[in-house]
Amino acid sequence: MSQSSHIEWTDATWNPVTGCTKISSGCENCYAATFAERFRGVKGHPYERGFDLQLRPERLELPLEWNEPRLIFVNSMSDLFHEKVPDDFIHKVFLTMNRAKHHTFQVLTKRAKRLLDIGPSLTWSPNIWQGVSVENASYGWRISALRKVPAKTRFLSIEPLIGPVGEIDLTGIQWVIVGGESGPGARPMAVEWATSIRDQCRRARVPFFFKQFGNLKSNPDRADPTAKENGGESKGGAMLGGRVWRQLPQRTRALLAA
Repeated sequence: MSQSSHIEWTDATWNPVTGCTKISSGCENCYAATFAERFRGVKGHPYERGFDLQLRPERLELPLEWNEPRLIFVNSMSDLFHEKVPDDFIHKVFLTMNRAKHHTFQVLTKRAKRLLDIGPSLTWSPNIWQGVSVENASYGWRISALRKVPAKTRFLSIEPLIGPVGEIDLTGIQWVIVGGESGPGARPMAVEWATSIRDQCRRARVPFFFKQFGNLKSNPDRADPTAKENGGESKGGAMLGGRVWRQLPQRTRALLAA
């Protein structure tokens, strides 16, 4: 939880829930689990219990204390729609987001079925963006579920991209993030998988954000001498097809300029 973030597509993180369990292939090398488990057993540390799921009610109203408008990634260290998070706690998280209308909240889940079940009972103010993770074509069904959620802004996090996703129906989708896997044991991402998604977004006029290749061996621009000056110098390289893609939904651009 932080008032600032190193995640390229957000300003801050807010974790009213921490900890999770793995449910699909994209979870295999989960950065959050790796980080949290480093501190298991460290008395007094926020992750003394490692990556065990924990509700953090003392953090529920934290965004209300932040006066400056910002983009806030909700539960960067968990999944709000995890089966062990009670419905009433999810409602409390949404209550804060609805009250803190000066912020834009980015909620991301792999548990699209739970999202679909509880979504109609939640209040979706325009500052709440809802996204789903899609790591390969096997999980494309999550996109169909997302379209049924009454959020004004729906987005896809196709990260880590560990296989082709094929043709995507981008109807009702306002933003797409793509990135390869990073860290120990990172699985390579084929450039063709990323460029296919980029091209589909361009045809559909959906903002496209390319985060990184992650696995350096899969990065065709890793030797590009202009990478640093173009914002492409990261551990996995942020350039795709010779340029950096950092497109954001319109409302975000307006917020960042405020």
